[in-house]
Amino acid sequence: MKPNNILLVVACALLDSDGRVLLAKRPEEKPLAGKWEFPGGKIETGETPEAALVRELQEELSIDACKSCLQSFAFSSISYPDFHLLMTLYVCREWDGIVRPVEGQEIKWVKPTLLHTFDMPPADIPLAVEIRDRLRR
Repeated sequence: MKPNNILLVVACALLDSDGRVLLAKRPEEKPLAGKWEFPGGKIETGETPEAALVRELQEELSIDACKSCLQSFAFSSISYPDFHLLMTLYVCREWDGIVRPVEGQEIKWVKPTLLHTFDMPPADIPLAVEIRDRLRR
């Protein structure tokens, strides 16, 4: 791995009024296909993490989350053979619109205590543990 081959990504734990977290299943044509993850994506050049997350939530789920509704929560740092991934997780409890998977991905609302039962990418696993331990209901 090259030393400056770091991929910066953001993800969101959307929480509904029942305290459930939204997970999205990665499509078959993407790496780590079939695994369940927190919605989000890459931070583009010149973009803040919050702006990237607002953009990604609009593109993936057709919702509008305002930057002030995003609460930084945790991060994970995982090395892959070709790059190092640094993912920041935000929590969002309020947004405008109805969650609708725009990219054809399957979605599920999951109680935090059941997150560990889903097959997740390596970077999402420690974040799921943080959610389970800190957002119990």
